[in-house]
Amino acid sequence: MAEYKQPKNVPSVVVGEEPAKETMRKANVSVANVRSQDYPPTKTSGIKIRGTGAATKGVMARGPMA
Repeated sequence: MAEYKQPKNVPSVVVGEEPAKETMRKANVSVANVRSQDYPPTKTSGIKIRGTGAATKGVMARGPMA
């Protein structure tokens, strides 16, 4: 017979762990064109890469450049 791994108990977020008002303040909600919080700022770190032409997704590269 095949041996199968035993299932593990994975810790999950506990409902009601923090007060409901605090949870609602942290929630990023949008109604029509109004948002509750600003979008995260644009990442500007990285190096400019060559040969992008008419790039639509940006011209900066991030991560290890070896």
